[in-house]
Amino acid sequence: MGDAFEEEDTSDFSSEAFSNASLQGRYGTLNSCRHPLFTSNADSPPASPAWPTVSDVHRALRPLQATADRVGKQVEEFAETLDRLSKHTRESLEEDYTHALTLVDGYRKIAGDTVEYLRGIHAPEDQKRHYPKPDGKTRGSPSRLDFQRRKSKDFDNYTTVEDLEKWQQEEQTWHLLGLMLRIEYPSSEPELKSTSPNERLVRPRKAPDIHPYSSESEVWSHFLAHDDQAWERQTIVEWLRICADSSGRQIEQVVQDIEVSADRGTGLWAHSWLYTKEAVKGQKRLRSWPQALAADSPGIDSSLLSSDRTKSLVTQLDPDAITRQGRGLEPQDERFEKATWLACWEMIRRGKDWNFIRAECQARVENWRAIAMRGDHRQYTLEPNHSFKDPGPVVGWQSRALWRKTCALAARTGEMSRHEAAVYGVLSGYLPSVLNVCESWNDYLFAHYNSYLLRSFDQYVAMNLSDRLPRGFQDRDCPFEFSMTGGRRTQSGNQLVEKMRRSKHLANEAKDPMKRLQGSLIGKTFDSFVLKHGLQLLRVKSRGKKISSTIKGTRRADDEEQKELLVKPDDYQVIRIITHIALIYQYFGPPWREDKYRKTTDAFVDAYIDFLGKAGKQQLLPLYASHMSPDTAVVSLSRQLPLTVEHGERRTMMELMKQYGIDVPRVLNAQLLIVMNDIEIKEERSMNDPNYPRLSILALPGEEHNGEMRSIKDGFLGNVFTDDQDDLINAFEWYLLLDDYWEKTLATGAVLYKCFLKHPASKGLAAAKELSRRVTFSNLSQEKTRAISGHEADISNTRNAEKPYGSKRNSIITLARGYDRGRDQTINQKGYSEEKQYLFWRSNSFLNLEQLLNVLTAFEGWQAAMAKKPERADLGGRLGKQWRDEVRDFCEQIEANIQPLLHEWLKYSRNDEEASELGRIREACLPEVLLAYITILNSSAQYVSRELLLKSLDLGAAIASKNSDLATCFVSTGRMPELVDILAFTSTNMLLAGELSGGKKRKSTRLSLWSTRGSSGQ
Repeated sequence: MGDAFEEEDTSDFSSEAFSNASLQGRYGTLNSCRHPLFTSNADSPPASPAWPTVSDVHRALRPLQATADRVGKQVEEFAETLDRLSKHTRESLEEDYTHALTLVDGYRKIAGDTVEYLRGIHAPEDQKRHYPKPDGKTRGSPSRLDFQRRKSKDFDNYTTVEDLEKWQQEEQTWHLLGLMLRIEYPSSEPELKSTSPNERLVRPRKAPDIHPYSSESEVWSHFLAHDDQAWERQTIVEWLRICADSSGRQIEQVVQDIEVSADRGTGLWAHSWLYTKEAVKGQKRLRSWPQALAADSPGIDSSLLSSDRTKSLVTQLDPDAITRQGRGLEPQDERFEKATWLACWEMIRRGKDWNFIRAECQARVENWRAIAMRGDHRQYTLEPNHSFKDPGPVVGWQSRALWRKTCALAARTGEMSRHEAAVYGVLSGYLPSVLNVCESWNDYLFAHYNSYLLRSFDQYVAMNLSDRLPRGFQDRDCPFEFSMTGGRRTQSGNQLVEKMRRSKHLANEAKDPMKRLQGSLIGKTFDSFVLKHGLQLLRVKSRGKKISSTIKGTRRADDEEQKELLVKPDDYQVIRIITHIALIYQYFGPPWREDKYRKTTDAFVDAYIDFLGKAGKQQLLPLYASHMSPDTAVVSLSRQLPLTVEHGERRTMMELMKQYGIDVPRVLNAQLLIVMNDIEIKEERSMNDPNYPRLSILALPGEEHNGEMRSIKDGFLGNVFTDDQDDLINAFEWYLLLDDYWEKTLATGAVLYKCFLKHPASKGLAAAKELSRRVTFSNLSQEKTRAISGHEADISNTRNAEKPYGSKRNSIITLARGYDRGRDQTINQKGYSEEKQYLFWRSNSFLNLEQLLNVLTAFEGWQAAMAKKPERADLGGRLGKQWRDEVRDFCEQIEANIQPLLHEWLKYSRNDEEASELGRIREACLPEVLLAYITILNSSAQYVSRELLLKSLDLGAAIASKNSDLATCFVSTGRMPELVDILAFTSTNMLLAGELSGGKKRKSTRLSLWSTRGSSGQ
């Protein structure tokens, strides 16, 4: 992009200043669709409409605005937090890290607060979504809630339970990012602590070397302090546990589900195997046997059966009876047993510590289950000195390796339920048993990282404290010598994420962009994630617009790639998250400052800016644009400016762009060029034709008038213009707020006038009229002179600007030089008079074209007034007088406005090429305007004053004078016969006016002279 937006010379601005080469680096196709108004030779037809107009955006704004309303506060908080980071001076990498972590923690807090707010609103719906009834229907009826929503005035803007789920995922993502940044960029700063004392995510400090009598917790702490990979795995395991605990099912709800599936009432945990116990007691009563029944008791196999008569029941009720006797339980108790271990699995999966597990089991008289899970040293909290609290002998100096292997052997070979085996698998690190119960993306990650972590710890103990292991523990013929991963090799984070992405069981979650984003953070491939999906985003945007992709040479994605598009351009929450994460990573330097990563990051920032603009958050745009490359920021902002139409908002936007160091003139230039290249031009031939079509003011002979004098067309300018033309005018209005840049602003306005005049059939005249109304030379002069000299001055308001008709009209340069210097000195300090003359002369084209539109607007107003002519009977009354006064006012307005067109109009140019173009405009406009002017004078004379007929003949004499440049326009266009005919008609009307006067006294000696000559035949 080095050649993009080359610096422009503002000292001599012309239409070529809008060279498409300025956008070549950003948009490759601009060279092939150069606008004919900016280039002398156009080799290709004009571009078809591509970029949406303001009206297009407004039609699509309602759903976007609803989204913005739901997250409006969060969007602004994100921007404020990013702005604070931007203001910090980066002194070192550690300083960057500290500020970046503060930013991440701030984003997590924003997401967490939003989750709490939405949870308070949608908690009942969330419960129904997670806990279906046994018959498949959700608990409760949504009809009342739906009725309340329909009754609400803000029905379109309400949040949903899906919003709660999305914000939960976002909070987890920001939490993960903070953890991974702390791992990748460690700091010894004491303030970088975990945000919650229960998260066990503060890395133990470097401790003294371990010794043979160190406790298991001390060995574990030393292991995490010295092994970076182990700490990373421990961090991810704990993060996955927190995610499960914050967004998964509540354990209490699992117990309620057990009550339904196990067919028993409340407090069922205290009842244990209720139905099996009753069957065993019944057998003991039948046998009158006071002692415990033995499995080999006579006839027990045929008498002690389950209620469905399919299997033998256990004869004793201790926890190992099922495995030891090889017998089963009643169906209700089997469901209870499975559900109970499911609850235990949930507690282990969520990272509940042993005290919590013990309390839950003790409350239900199931203490043995807590004892079975006690050996995991990770279930104990950290003390403030970053060491584990030793709970007693169970975590003493003896190694728990044998206990873990025993748990693994039970999970591998024991006859138990899936969830019981999964519990022992988590405690021991035996991967296959845990995979059997995994249902989600997070479960699979947890199973692998937990297994890898415990396996590496066992290897660490074997290497450093081998004397603490049982003798023969690692022999090949030992029953404990089996693979803890089920023969699977240990994989890196990236390899594991890619394997999960291709898994059929996780196909649905693999399509979730948030899961893939989290996977890229875990696999440390976020740079590749942004590069890949940023390129896809650019390809989609380039296919949706005529202007090509931001990155030159980017190939089009095929249909299969389009189907696999992960990050959708309209998924604004995901785009916002990716944008802010990428901006955070930019503070850490390579590779994020490389060109390819900068471009794809800019693609996400641009997409987010697009959302902010459509959602009415224009004041946030400069902040995000300041984090883009300068060239991309210019184009991105130029697309958003048309959406800001209020003067105050525009001024605020200009100030913000200056504050963030954005090149404002380049933004305005790019905005206008992009809009003009996106305009739909139906008359392609006229775009390439250097000639300007003739104005059509007068009706064709016989079309609206049966006499020799042609009439003015009704509404020949029109009031309706296209959205594209409105965008052009909006784009030009921004130039009024641009300090200085007098010549560029006036030249830009002249280019727009030429564009509209070149396409009168495409509502160009209505657009030109609107431009002359919204951006007047007088207002523009006052705005610009304030910035140039510090004082407002309307340089078009000269003493010689309005002179009576028939007098000699000074040229523009004469007017400027003849300006009252005494008055000029009161406006500004010495030397401003010469500057004012220069400014006045350099604004010649824009001012002259505005004067033309002023004349045409007055013509149209006069025609509208004539259409309100009262009936003949009312002409002499009050209505007739009011109507004549209105016509007289329009005639005076026309007389005042047309004078600049009679003297050197569009005669001053900077070069021969511009002189030729201005000459074509004179030929297209002046003959029709002057003929229409004479027509108006003739038509008004009989109602206002016969003096108007005399002014028509004076105009003819002025055209035929030796020093006039007007006759050339009539001759070159072949319209001199029309002028002669209309002047002859004027002479006839003048003679008729004299005859109708009869014996009345002449009011004008000049009119009397014309009448006498007419009667004598001279």
